[in-house]
This record gives sequence, C-alpha cells and structure tokens, in this order.
Amino acid sequence: MKVKFWGARGSIPVSGRQYLKYGGCTTCVEVRSKKDDLLIVDAGSGIRLLGKELVKNSHSTFTMLFTHAHWDHVLGFPFFAPIYNKKTRIKIMGCSFSSDPVREIIAKTMQPPGFPVKFEEISARFEFASLCARGCEVAGIHVLPIELSHPNNGLGYKFSEGGKTFVFLTDNELGFVHPGGKTFEDYLAFSRGADLLVHDADYTDAEYPRRKTWGHSTWEQALDLALKSEARAFGLFHHNQDRYDSQIDRTVAECSHRARRAGSRLRCFAVKEGQEVKF
Repeated sequence: MKVKFWGARGSIPVSGRQYLKYGGCTTCVEVRSKKDDLLIVDAGSGIRLLGKELVKNSHSTFTMLFTHAHWDHVLGFPFFAPIYNKKTRIKIMGCSFSSDPVREIIAKTMQPPGFPVKFEEISARFEFASLCARGCEVAGIHVLPIELSHPNNGLGYKFSEGGKTFVFLTDNELGFVHPGGKTFEDYLAFSRGADLLVHDADYTDAEYPRRKTWGHSTWEQALDLALKSEARAFGLFHHNQDRYDSQIDRTVAECSHRARRAGSRLRCFAVKEGQEVKF
C-alpha cells in the first residue's frame, strides 16, 4: 500500500513563504494498492495537482471516498481534470454523514451561480455505491469506516492490506462527543496497532478552550491517542490555516520529545503536501 498526501491544510487553502514546507492545499489523499488500484479520499484543493498527474499518466479508473461534506474537503472537485475526460470512470462510495446522496455532495460544488459548468455537463462517467458499515473491499484494499466526532458528522477510515494498516481521522474532536460521534475509547480501539495513524491536530491546548465544539483536536490530544493506541507512526494533519512551518516544526519536536519521555518508539511527523508513505 502507498499513501500520498496532496493536501494537509485545514479549513481554507493558504499561500506564502511561511507555508512552503508543509503546503497550503486542503485535504486530498491518494491510496494505492499493491496492484496499483487507486482510491482517493476527499477533494480539497490538493486534488487539482493529483488530477494533472492522473491525466499525464492516463489513469482513468478509480474510486473516491469522502470524510465529510464541509467546503475545504470538496472545493477542489470542479478543478479535478479527469472529470472532463469521457474515458474517466469514477466509482464514488456512499456516505452516512449527510442527508444528501453522495452525488449531491459533489454536484453542489458545480451548482450555478458558484461555477460555470454544471455537474450534468461533465464528461466522466460515475457509479455510486454504498459503503458497508462493517467494512468492504475498495480498490483492492479493505476499508473500514468509523463515525467522526465533528459538526454535521463525518467518517474516518482504516485501510488494510497485506497485514498493514493506515488509519485516517481528520476533522475529529477527541475532547468532545458530537451527535453521531464516538468516544476517545472508541477511536483508541479503532486505531490500535496502526502502522500509520494520521489525525487532526489543528489546535494547541492553549487555543482549545475558546474553540471547543468546533470539531477539531489539539496536537496534545492526538498524540495521546497515538501513544495509547501503540501506533508505529503518527502524522499530524489538518494544519491550522494560521500555523507557520516553524511552528509546526516545534510541535513535531515536542511530540517526539514526549514520546521518548514516555518510553515509546512512536515516530512523529507532520504531514507535508506531496509526501509519500509506503508500507
């Protein structure tokens, strides 16, 4: 399994010299099986560059999943080049986080007057299917969903192949249980023994009291989950739009220090735009 992150920023795309190391694009994750089957998670602004890469390599068949329907996770869809190619075949798995069918979630990103091309006018062919709550095979990888603790709901995922697991929990508030969400203990059980745990780490403990119930975790809470779950590697994700590279560097250093102090061999890092991880 190979995982590539095309966007790791939270809430809104950002640009500037302070964001060059970790990037400014919002959530989009590429997951490839050993057979090179492709699964895409979310369509934040990072999906634009992924689309250009897929067109260049003539990759026209893949599956898409979404964590939730908030704007920063879908805004890139109209700029995803493969959807304008009639050879493209996209299977989109249904989600439990919205009252809208999954087709409507993406169609709304192209709804007038917000965008000049309607969803009905694009060339790609789509198939919409349900995602089993007990897990199922998607693009050659076993995918298990879990409800996120986030306003308007959402889904996190565990991807498993060949005995390796990647747990992706963005936009997940560990310090507060939103309607439909799970408890810390539930996410602990879900993440147990993951080879890679990537979790929302938007806030600091100092910021959190003013932003509690907004749907995001502190890096301290996320680190606690990583340590207690005995994950092998922990990636901080959904970087705050106002968090500079230098500040993220200091957070990673502190995470590593605390892990060593706890006697853990956990590898800590902050997810960078364009970063690849192979299992």
